[in-house]
Amino acid sequence: MAEVDEMNKSQPIFIGIDIGTQGIRTIAIGYNGTIYAASTVTFNLAKGNELRMEQSPFMWWQHTGESIRQVANSLKEQKILNQVVSLSVTSTSGTVIPLDKQYEPLYNALMYSDSRSASEAALCREAAFAAGHYTAFSSSYGLPKIVWFHKHFPQIAKDVCLWAHPTDYIIGKLTGKWGITDYTSAFKSGYDLNNEKWPEYIEKTLKIPVKSLPIVLPSGTFAGYVSKECMEETGLPENVSVTLGLTDGCASQFASGSLSPGNWNTTIGTTLVIKGITYEPIIDEKGILYNHRHPDGYWMPGGASNTGGDWISIDYSKDELAYLNSKAYEYFPSRWISYPLRQKGERFPFAFPDIQGFDEPGLTKEQLFISRLEGVAYLERMAYEMIEKLSSEKVRAVFTAGGGSSSDVWLTIRSNVLKKPIIKMKHSDGAIGAAIVAASSYFGSIQDAGENMLKREKEVMFEEHISEQYEEGYERFIQALKKRGVVL
Repeated sequence: MAEVDEMNKSQPIFIGIDIGTQGIRTIAIGYNGTIYAASTVTFNLAKGNELRMEQSPFMWWQHTGESIRQVANSLKEQKILNQVVSLSVTSTSGTVIPLDKQYEPLYNALMYSDSRSASEAALCREAAFAAGHYTAFSSSYGLPKIVWFHKHFPQIAKDVCLWAHPTDYIIGKLTGKWGITDYTSAFKSGYDLNNEKWPEYIEKTLKIPVKSLPIVLPSGTFAGYVSKECMEETGLPENVSVTLGLTDGCASQFASGSLSPGNWNTTIGTTLVIKGITYEPIIDEKGILYNHRHPDGYWMPGGASNTGGDWISIDYSKDELAYLNSKAYEYFPSRWISYPLRQKGERFPFAFPDIQGFDEPGLTKEQLFISRLEGVAYLERMAYEMIEKLSSEKVRAVFTAGGGSSSDVWLTIRSNVLKKPIIKMKHSDGAIGAAIVAASSYFGSIQDAGENMLKREKEVMFEEHISEQYEEGYERFIQALKKRGVVL
């Protein structure tokens, strides 16, 4: 962590908390981007799939308190604890928790990765489309899980006072204020961002009482102060304000530097997630692309692929990756075509339930590696071409985050395939994004907060002669998909 000089001893500090699927990450960051303290508290997923379907909110709160306490103790040792001004929270999108009248969980949180609500997702899609809403609900969304719970646990469902999202729950525990959520968390629970209300079909068609759904406000809205009880539990000082948070994808977007219209973010982790900022929502009647609402009044269109970087951790060791990344410079642009999808079916930038991944036969390990890097880059280009086709607003620059951004050769490939600059920040995890949201009221906007707090690490610029060579490979990639029945 950074040493504190005399000038920084009077400057504000903001805390971001990321409630992840395998642990809690808390970061204290200064107004100028200096990180003063950080803590990661993990929990074990060794039980197989169980914790990917349901998790205990009590466990989240216990580990969140521990993580905050570690950061608070570090700040106290540095004699800057009283400089903490505000904090905010990010967590998974599509996860929901049923709470009783005392705002205690009636059941475990239903995780975004819980696929048991697939049939309920179809019902939600039908109801939404019939009402003129182009929301392509899937089992990863919150509303189908709520419908599923009412169907399978009707006796418990009768006692549900509030359906909360992970950020809402942690903010409620911190402040004692309940029944509010943010735009980004509410979207996958069915909230109508255009008209800023819960649509009628939720109660009339799906039979979910709207009174059990929270009030929805922009991320960064003041929610309350850390309560005295939580001050004692976490070690935080007095008068720390808590602002409404946001989903992890949106937090990563802000942390990546995508803050204003025309700037987009690609996060390559297990999957490839693309989000941007536009003046107007992008209307996609197929429901492949969705729109979040930006706290500053803009729109945040995006989509998530089933393809990404999961094949890297599955197929290669760290030693192999170091070697293959160094060798990749000798091969690109390559003539080979790969689509490294590890499951059946794709959802973005095209929806095709029967597509399966493919590689060209007979490739060496080195050739296969480079062709897969290029395959993901081709898919990313397809997404941005789709976005620009549906919108009159152009993609100016791509800000990158996720584990895939650690490969310099992949950044170079992607920039040349996209024909766009790719920019990487020094720190781009979700907790940083939450801290930016916490700081937005201090700076006046998300954009101003990010521009002050984020530090650019590198910018990769495409070269025309390399980009031209990738045109043929991109066309071959498109034809390979069409040959397999994909309609673009």
